[in-house]
Amino acid sequence: MKLIQAQVAPNPRRVRMFLAEKGIAIPMEERALTVESINAPEFVALSPFRRVPVLVLDDGTAISESMAICRYFEELQPDPPLFGTDPLSKARIEMWTRGIEHGLFHHVSQAFRHLHPRMAEREVPQVAEWGEACKWKALSALDTIDAELGRRPFIAGDTFSVADITLLVAIDFMAMARIERPASLAHVARWHGTVSARPSAAA
Repeated sequence: MKLIQAQVAPNPRRVRMFLAEKGIAIPMEERALTVESINAPEFVALSPFRRVPVLVLDDGTAISESMAICRYFEELQPDPPLFGTDPLSKARIEMWTRGIEHGLFHHVSQAFRHLHPRMAEREVPQVAEWGEACKWKALSALDTIDAELGRRPFIAGDTFSVADITLLVAIDFMAMARIERPASLAHVARWHGTVSARPSAAA
């Protein structure tokens, strides 16, 4: 078993954090994110959408998409539970994970892809107007998240979950996308300090 990943990319970090929270160690294989590397036939055979991370099992079976990989390990090792323990907690964690992915993470990623010079070769065409619009959309989502974090210690409830992993990675990715986190978001700042102090945040 091995995880094909890129250390600098945000989605592999989600899986690394998840594995760290579970105390699971597996071999990591670094993949360059060049056009040639992600379009190489052997990689496309494992990841049809040409994305990292990809989990390759001992029998050669490949699982791509970060949350699919995390769910696989949740089933293998349920403790500590990061996807919830009962119907309501599972639904709330799923709700917030999906909401963060679509409302915040996607727009941060789009701002990065359409504005950062490093992405010019891969994002063709880069549309600067869309990138700037996504900055505003990301900040709007962060306002909503700040209000929610004023009601509870973690984004989906009273305990740390995979939704918090997704949120931390999305917020930290804002720096690469050149989106400044407003200092006025006190609840986000409190939460960010707490979650960033977890050992898994350094994975």
